[in-house]
Amino acid sequence: MESEFIAWLRRRLPQHPRLRLGPGDDAAVLRLGDQPECVVTTDLLTDGVDFLIEEHSPRRIGRKALAVNLSDLAAMAAQPVAVLIALALPRIGGLSLAQELYEGLLPLAEEHQVIIAGGDTNVWDGPLVISITAIGKLTAHGPLVRGGAKPGDQIIVTGQFGGSILGHQFDFQPRIDEALLLHSQYQLHAGMDVSDGLSLDLSRLAIESNCGAVIEESLVPIAKAAVHLATSLDDGATPLEHALGDGEDFELLLAVPPNDAQRLLTDQPLDIPVTRIGEFIETPGLWRLLSSGERQELVPRGFQH
Repeated sequence: MESEFIAWLRRRLPQHPRLRLGPGDDAAVLRLGDQPECVVTTDLLTDGVDFLIEEHSPRRIGRKALAVNLSDLAAMAAQPVAVLIALALPRIGGLSLAQELYEGLLPLAEEHQVIIAGGDTNVWDGPLVISITAIGKLTAHGPLVRGGAKPGDQIIVTGQFGGSILGHQFDFQPRIDEALLLHSQYQLHAGMDVSDGLSLDLSRLAIESNCGAVIEESLVPIAKAAVHLATSLDDGATPLEHALGDGEDFELLLAVPPNDAQRLLTDQPLDIPVTRIGEFIETPGLWRLLSSGERQELVPRGFQH
């Protein structure tokens, strides 16, 4: 539903000279007169969809709510500045729950020097809902967007993928510092964070860039959690399938021209691995490269809102 709704919004909403980048990317980019361009994003988390209040501690939930928004700013290579936090709390125990949510997110805010600028609270008879709006500022290198990949660009990712449900979905580190460093030292044509699944988000980036993408599946960095999940669940899914479709990895997915990609892979400038997993091509669609050298269509998998 989400992709169809966003497509409708992009047709329906009028253009505005102050809106440099609107619906369809990880965040919006606003022109504010003579001031530097502003990056704004919002993410809404709901009990029963993004977490289970009966199973997960409020502190972990609060941290995740902030982290997913900071990950969207990282996807744009924007420096976080401030957030606004809105809570819809259950009528019983709402105050203590709100305090615990904040105790969970405040250390992450302090780590990235993020200002808690305000927000709103309400109580109702429904489940816990957390909505955070994050504001960031761009560097001199401008925003990193989804629509800039070119045929021949290498598909570069940070970290590992799969099995996030075993804990990574709460404990991940938004790749803000990594995105800012890479954007400053290497030419990046496009990028996003992987929130809904590696194959699904890669297909979205390719569509926005009017090109296709080929994954070399043997190169995909698979998390140990994905291997554990594949062996513990009786659903027939392989570790690779978990890596391609589980989602909530919150790693960076980048389109990097060949020369910079080779330099980046040689330098390995981050504290986490940087890996090439394929290449962007002219032919639309998502493909996987077989051992024979032939391409086979790959159906994108991941979380559809």
